[in-house]
Amino acid sequence: MNVITEKLKEVLLAVLPITFIVTILNFTVTPLGTDLYARFVVGAILIVAGLTIFLLGVDIGITQIGSLMGSAIAKTNKLAVVIAAGLVLGFVISVAEPDLHILAQQVDSVTAGNIGKNGIVVVVSAGIALMLALGFLRILYNLHIKKIFTILYFIVFLLAYFTPTEFMAISFDASGATTGAVTVPFILALAAGVSALQKDSKASEIDSFGMVGIASVGAIIGVMLMGILSKTEKLTGALPVNDASYHSIMAPFFAKVPSISLEVISALLPVIIIFAVFQKISFRLSSRAVIRITNGLVYAFVGLVLFLVGVNGGFMEVGSLIGRNLTMIENKIYLISVGFILGLVTVLAEPAVYVLTHQIENVTSGYVKRSLVMGTLSIGVGAAVVFAVVNILSPRLNIWHFLLPGYIISIALSYYVPRLFVGIAFDSGGVASGPMTATFVLAFAQGVADAVDTASILSDGFGVIAMVAMTPIIALQLLGAAFQMKSKKEGLKSDGK
Repeated sequence: MNVITEKLKEVLLAVLPITFIVTILNFTVTPLGTDLYARFVVGAILIVAGLTIFLLGVDIGITQIGSLMGSAIAKTNKLAVVIAAGLVLGFVISVAEPDLHILAQQVDSVTAGNIGKNGIVVVVSAGIALMLALGFLRILYNLHIKKIFTILYFIVFLLAYFTPTEFMAISFDASGATTGAVTVPFILALAAGVSALQKDSKASEIDSFGMVGIASVGAIIGVMLMGILSKTEKLTGALPVNDASYHSIMAPFFAKVPSISLEVISALLPVIIIFAVFQKISFRLSSRAVIRITNGLVYAFVGLVLFLVGVNGGFMEVGSLIGRNLTMIENKIYLISVGFILGLVTVLAEPAVYVLTHQIENVTSGYVKRSLVMGTLSIGVGAAVVFAVVNILSPRLNIWHFLLPGYIISIALSYYVPRLFVGIAFDSGGVASGPMTATFVLAFAQGVADAVDTASILSDGFGVIAMVAMTPIIALQLLGAAFQMKSKKEGLKSDGK
């Protein structure tokens, strides 16, 4: 009970700020209407309940399975097994990620089916699979993470030259959306399981991070190749018309329960099957341990369904309307300020952010405080939304004017900050853009793009997740540089004594 109470407090502290901000906006500059605001409040309640239950399920279910599987894969000490495991697990987990389906469905809707949902899901999952296998090899052979990222982003920059503009934003958005509520805890646990078998405990601590960042690059490369090879003519997009047929406040939530439940079952089923197979051939856990993990999976299912129903039923339409209405106000300071604040608080409610920050604090034995990581992450995401809004408002700017220098800075910093923070930073870029960002913040940006005559919903509206995936990498590495300077000063003081 104490664990549940503690998680509930954390979740409330994360969700209340965004609820408070939307409430202020509703009664001041962007009135939402009674029904829409009521749906937003119901959505917030479902998000709090769902996120609390889901995080409990992650702790006792998904994380345990991932850690056990990582150890089992590493113990084989066979290159073929490690590569095969990375390919199979990467594809299966990614293809079932709810966040990826949310983004793919939005792309499909906005492009009227010209960029199909299934095509994006398969291409992104294939990219994730290849990168997960590479991530396993990096850990086993103790390869420098900064060199891996340098090579991978060089390939990204090269492909970007040939990638159609419409696919540019979607490719970077996919990198964030694919590392979501199910994928992140599983990949983190896999990485911890593989790296824990290293004899060097310091190397184990360092190598347990970076896998999510490597995997997310696979999504970028996959969608870019899709854009290059598709030979699609210039695409245009438009926001789908909201369904106004609901006659009650709760109707949108009940309507979404069946489809979301099916998506979450599809997401968790591969994990369950893989666990059952490994339990039979490798784990051989006690009945008590199996029951505990099973309970965790049930909690994860219930929690994720409640969370996604709340987000989809009460948040997306609100985000779009706020973005559109604020853009109509002549003084754009309101739009930019609200964008920064929304980015600042939305990331606090991301499920994967909780999983990552807790693991950072646990693995570093409290040396890197989760509150400090959360604060730095919030500032980075707030800045990302501001950059996205400026990009939408400025016809002479495009997303590449932000992403190219941003990733060059990110790679350059990786050669100067502690290796641990490089992995943490690139992982943070992936986890910051989860279901809350892929719905509320993305809808906000698309609302802005829809209200600006010179903006494209495809190349500008979708670019916000790309920004959110980039700025935390810089912010967390700067935090690492600050830690390094602090350590040096403390070392000088101790020498002086």
